[in-house]
Amino acid sequence: MNITLRQIATSCGGQLCRAEGKENMKITGAVLDSRQVQTGYLFFATKGERVDGHSFIPTAVEKGAVCVVCEKEPETVEEGTLDFNQTQGGKEYPYILVEDSFQALKDIAEYYRQSLDITVVGITGSVGKTSTKEFIAGVLSEKYNVLKTEGNFNNEVGLPLTILRIRKEHEVAVVEMGISEFGEMHRLSKIARPDICVLTNIGQCHLENLKSRDGILKAKSEIFDFMNELGYVVINGDDDKLATLEEVNGICPIRFGMQSEDVVNKANDIYATDIMNHGLFGSEALMHIEGKQYPIKVTLPGEHMVYNALAAASVGRILDMEISQIQQGIEKVQPVGGRSNIIRAQKYTVIDDCYNANPVSMKAAIDLLQTAEGRKVAILGDMFELGKNEKEMHAGVGRYAVEKEIDVVLCVGMLSQYMFAGAKEELSKKRTEISDAVVGSGSNDGVVFYFEKMAELIEALPNILEEDDTILVKASHGMHFENVVQWIEKA
Repeated sequence: MNITLRQIATSCGGQLCRAEGKENMKITGAVLDSRQVQTGYLFFATKGERVDGHSFIPTAVEKGAVCVVCEKEPETVEEGTLDFNQTQGGKEYPYILVEDSFQALKDIAEYYRQSLDITVVGITGSVGKTSTKEFIAGVLSEKYNVLKTEGNFNNEVGLPLTILRIRKEHEVAVVEMGISEFGEMHRLSKIARPDICVLTNIGQCHLENLKSRDGILKAKSEIFDFMNELGYVVINGDDDKLATLEEVNGICPIRFGMQSEDVVNKANDIYATDIMNHGLFGSEALMHIEGKQYPIKVTLPGEHMVYNALAAASVGRILDMEISQIQQGIEKVQPVGGRSNIIRAQKYTVIDDCYNANPVSMKAAIDLLQTAEGRKVAILGDMFELGKNEKEMHAGVGRYAVEKEIDVVLCVGMLSQYMFAGAKEELSKKRTEISDAVVGSGSNDGVVFYFEKMAELIEALPNILEEDDTILVKASHGMHFENVVQWIEKA
């Protein structure tokens, strides 16, 4: 990483202690989890709700940490507990004393980012950030050495840790930036300093704090606060809120979409036509760039994945990639676990989309399920952080599932009782006979089920599912529906 202990301490306003003769020592990595420490690493001791990282300082040092960032003076390590020859040569090891280890992490990452000569692509939006990240990283990897956000490391802890993973061999960093409140994106932008900002859409999520789609647009737009003044802005031109961004810090946005003009009649720079939806097997389309058209093949299912591919193509063109490289990169992208991942189990086909959920992504997933052959089953759970309209939003998803003629809808969780009610309401409109029979602990009308708890759902599934069903599993991450996916895979 080419930064010294002295520079690290200065960047976060910390006090470097017990470092005589080691002030210019350089670190090779940085982590919060002592289990991930390797020789030469910097270890951040942080206080969590249940675990205090300060208690793991001896373990981190034993595994090779050369320095510790901490909020209190670490206890002297008793002789005999460490292999001193392999660690710090004795009881004394350097540490940097700070007021707040989490803030120090952000400060150090910000300092490090500004020392780097690398292109950073920052991605935000209500839906599709991770898939778009995978497409952009996949396309750029056809030409560049790319570092990308791993897993869900997209917040004020994950983003700085991602920045600190950048090494001299990396040419582009593709980072996901997720928020839930005002001011958070401002702080993330200050760390990432993006050269290219990509906004996927403005949907209905985190409304509890952001109140409205206009509030979401305002909060997401904080990504521009610290972007490169000579950088680029890439937006979904078909999104009615993003389409209102005519200029950002003097920069004219590059627009992508499904049509030559967006919802406010501004031309999209890159757009797709002639989309052939192959259901669970992805889609094909013609991509239009600079008056020419090129075929693309998207292996991930769902029309929304074409948007992600177009976003990746836009970034690829900014970074001087050949069309053939962009086409190859798009075709190679593979699904990420919990995000429209198609699993062929012994008895069933599963659409594993249980990483997160909001009304927009729920409806997109239901659209995808509708393209499957045979009987279609939707297992849908609670959506969190929707604010005061959460009941109606859940009801809307229930109604939508019935409108799309999903054969079996299973609603799970306290909030999903409103999803169940919405589905029953839509069934009534269709003059479908509704009974009051009970299956397990869930109310059953032959098409729609409700279960308060996941355990009740799993108990009832053997009596509901049929061989060769295609099953969508989707809910907010806190519902832990990955357990439902695992049960279906083993059934």
